[in-house]
Amino acid sequence: MADNDPQSARDLSQFAENLLQQVHDNVQVLADKLALRMEDMGERIDDLEKHVNGLLAQAGVENASEELRP
Repeated sequence: MADNDPQSARDLSQFAENLLQQVHDNVQVLADKLALRMEDMGERIDDLEKHVNGLLAQAGVENASEELRP
């Protein structure tokens, strides 16, 4: 049984290392997806702001972009 202990320890160590690598890879994929979605949302917000400013300008509201800012 003592002969198996070092191999078991190596197996467990390898298993833990593989598991941690998989977790790291999954977290990286999720972080990349989140960054892309945030970038997309930023672009959509910019587009929305342009459209709102255009509508305000059509309605005759002056300094539309300044009125939208807090």
